Amino acid sequence: MKGGRSMILYHGSNVDVREPRLLKTQRELDFGKGFYTTSDLQQASNWAQRTAKRRGVGSPIVTVYEIEDRVFDTLRVLRFEKADVEWLRYVAANRKGIAAEEEYDVVTGPVANDQTMPTITLFLDGFYDEEETIKRLLPQNLKDQYTFKTSETLTMLRCTEVIIL
Repeated sequence: MKGGRSMILYHGSNVDVREPRLLKTQRELDFGKGFYTTSDLQQASNWAQRTAKRRGVGSPIVTVYEIEDRVFDTLRVLRFEKADVEWLRYVAANRKGIAAEEEYDVVTGPVANDQTMPTITLFLDGFYDEEETIKRLLPQNLKDQYTFKTSETLTMLRCTEVIIL
């Protein structure tokens, strides 16, 4: 991209997604409804393989996007720098389907992956309190996720490559 630094983001699915869009219905995920990407190719590859297996159609595919860093300065971004109590509360509300609609364009922060979900599930079920949950999550090397919440923000992603795994 011309005129500044850019970031590479990846989206894993069972189809290529050259033109991302928001789905009408979605499962209850960490950051609620939105289009999920990550800056970690391996994380996106894992998502692609799980999605293809779960849906039973298509192939594991990672779509690669470029987005200019400076666009984040013009957006309403909620950033979680680490898995802390605020992040846990936000993820828990979204996973329970009780999160309030927000005014954010993008939400970014750690992803609750396969290794963390047992701990988060025990928190959601009331077995762990916030302090114990965070203590158990801190040693984990959590990857990031960037969730685009509006159709307008999706137009800022430029597809540069499609990787069939």
